[in-house]
Amino acid sequence: MTQRYAIVLAAGQGSRMKSKLYKVLHPVAGKPMVGHVIDQVEAAGTEKIVTIVGYGAEKVKDYLGERTEYALQEEQLGTGHAVVQAEMHLKDKEGITLVICGDTPLLTAETLNNLFTYHQAQNAKATILTAHADDPTGYGRVIRNENGSVEKIVEQKDANPSERLVQEINTGTYCFDNRLLFEALSQVGNDNAQGEYYLPDVIEILKNQNETVDAYKMPNEAEGMGVNDRVALAEATLLMRQRINRMHMQNGVTLIDPTTTYIDSEVTVGADTVIEPNVSLKGQTVIGEDCFIGANSEVLNSTLGDGVRVTSSTIKDSIMEKASNIGPYSHLRPNSRVGEAVHIGNFVEIKNATIGATTKVGHLTYVGDADLGKNINIGCGTIFVNYDGKNKHRTTVGDNVFIGCNANLIAPLMVEKNAYIAAGSTITKDVPTESMAIGRVRQENKLDYFNKLPH
Repeated sequence: MTQRYAIVLAAGQGSRMKSKLYKVLHPVAGKPMVGHVIDQVEAAGTEKIVTIVGYGAEKVKDYLGERTEYALQEEQLGTGHAVVQAEMHLKDKEGITLVICGDTPLLTAETLNNLFTYHQAQNAKATILTAHADDPTGYGRVIRNENGSVEKIVEQKDANPSERLVQEINTGTYCFDNRLLFEALSQVGNDNAQGEYYLPDVIEILKNQNETVDAYKMPNEAEGMGVNDRVALAEATLLMRQRINRMHMQNGVTLIDPTTTYIDSEVTVGADTVIEPNVSLKGQTVIGEDCFIGANSEVLNSTLGDGVRVTSSTIKDSIMEKASNIGPYSHLRPNSRVGEAVHIGNFVEIKNATIGATTKVGHLTYVGDADLGKNINIGCGTIFVNYDGKNKHRTTVGDNVFIGCNANLIAPLMVEKNAYIAAGSTITKDVPTESMAIGRVRQENKLDYFNKLPH
C-alpha cells in the first residue's frame, strides 16, 4: 500500500478572531479545531503527521503532544512557505502527502480517504479537494480548461472578473506526490498581490511539467469550511453539533429538541437514554443506557451508569452509579461519587465525597469532604462543616446511620454504623455505633412572657 503522510498548516495568527487564544485552539463542540483535524487525519491512515506551527507554537504542542511531529514557520510568508518547513521531515519519502489546514474542523476521515483513493486511482501527482460554492467570495477558484481538466488555482485577490464568477472553490486541502511536492515548492515565487509564496502555485508548476493534476469535488460544501473569524466559528460549531446529535439519535438516543441540545464531540451516550431540551453534555462525559437527562442540566467530564436520572442539575468531574438520581436544582462538584440507587433531592450540593448505595440525601443539604456508607438517611438542612478557615477536614459516616434535620456535623468527625443524630444537633465529637448523639441547647419555656412585655 502506498504510504500516506500529512502536513497540517497551523501557523497563522488568526487576527480576524480578535482573540488572545491562538486560532486553531478555538474549540468547536468542546475540542480545539486542530484536534478535530488531527483526529480525522489519523483515522485516514496516515503514517506520519507534521504540524506547521508559528504563533502560539508551544500551546499547540502542549495540546497535541506526541501525536504529531512539528516544524516551525517563524515568518508567515504564505502557505507554500509553510509547507516547505516540513521538508526535513518528509523530503526523501515516497508516497502521498495530504496538506490540510488546521482550521477546517468539519472535514471527515471519509472525505480524506476518498481524496487519497481518487488521487491514487487517477495516477495524479496533485489532487485538489474542491467544492461548489453558491457564494465563492474569499476562496481561491479552480480554473478548468474546455476539456474539464484543471489548469490552475487563482486566489481571490489575483482573479480577473471572469475567474471570479467560477463557483468551484479550492478548500485548501490537497494530495501530492511527496517527492514532486518539494521539488515544485523550490520553484514557487511571490510575485502576487500579497507578496506570499502560495501553495496552489505548485499546481501550475506541475501542469507545466506535464504531470497529471486533478480535482476531487466533495458533495458537501460545508465540510470544507475554514474558520477565520467568530462568525465562521459559530457556523462550524452549529454544523458539528448537528452532526453529533444526528449520530446519537441514529444510535438510539432520544433528543426531545436537537436544536437546543449541546453534546461535545467526545461524549458517549447509551441507547434508550432520553435527553430533554437545553441540556449540555461536555468534555469526556459517558452516559449509560436508559438514562433520563432533564431540561436545563449540565454534565461535564462525568460518568453516569445505566438508569440514572438527572433533573435540572449540574454534575462536574463526578460519577453516578446505576439507578441513582439527582435533582432538581442540585450540584455534584468535582470528585464526587454517588453509589447505586442513591437518591439526591433538590437543592443539594455534594463536593469531594463518596455516598454509598441506597443512601438518601433529601434536600437543602451540603455534603463536602465526606465518606458516607450505605443506607443512610440525611435529613433536610444538614451541613457537613468541613472548613475551619484554613484547612479542609473529612467526615466519615457508617452504614445505616440516621441523621435528623438541621444537623451540623463538624469535621474531622466519625459517625459509626447504626448511629442516630437528633434533629437540630451540632455534632463535634465522634459518635459510637448504635448510639444517639444529641448536641443542642435544652429548651426552656418562659411562662407568662407575653404579659410582661410593654403594650
